[in-house]
Amino acid sequence: MTDPYDLSNLRLDQSFVESAGVKKLLTSIPVRKPNSQDFIRVHPDPQYRAPLGIIELRDDRETYLVVPSVARDLPGEFVMANVYTAINRQGVVQLWPVRLPAVDGRVLEWHRSAAEAAELAMQKWVRVKANMSLGAYEIFEATSTIPDPEWPEQSFQDLLRIAFRDRLIDSLGHPVIKRLRGS
Repeated sequence: MTDPYDLSNLRLDQSFVESAGVKKLLTSIPVRKPNSQDFIRVHPDPQYRAPLGIIELRDDRETYLVVPSVARDLPGEFVMANVYTAINRQGVVQLWPVRLPAVDGRVLEWHRSAAEAAELAMQKWVRVKANMSLGAYEIFEATSTIPDPEWPEQSFQDLLRIAFRDRLIDSLGHPVIKRLRGS
């Protein structure tokens, strides 16, 4: 009689997971620029991007979403960015903030080249890599044919809710604002 708990009879290989019909739930969505080694696509639907106010805490590597009513009282503390929905070849969804021109209209090459990469990634798989000597991002197109990504079913609003669930600044009393103001 065989032991029903014998590991050789219980182990599943990876192909079982792929064919098991399990729907993957999005519970975590990073907010960051794409990894320089990842080929990415940007969702082509305008409903999956928006100009938003954000605060980047570089030391903590965290990005916070700022509601407009609070942003009005924070001149110089936040930046405006087009936040794009992106996905890599492994199917990891992320929100990619690309800074918009400053109030004075000045455009940095970093921001211009990132916006150009995001636009191109709506049609093609691209890699985005910083080139410090150039002072801009270099954009590399995939040389082989890669199938179109499978986008999540959630709306952009739902993606924002997941990505910024603990990082929404909706009052001047928020701990991040207190920290930035030294109180």
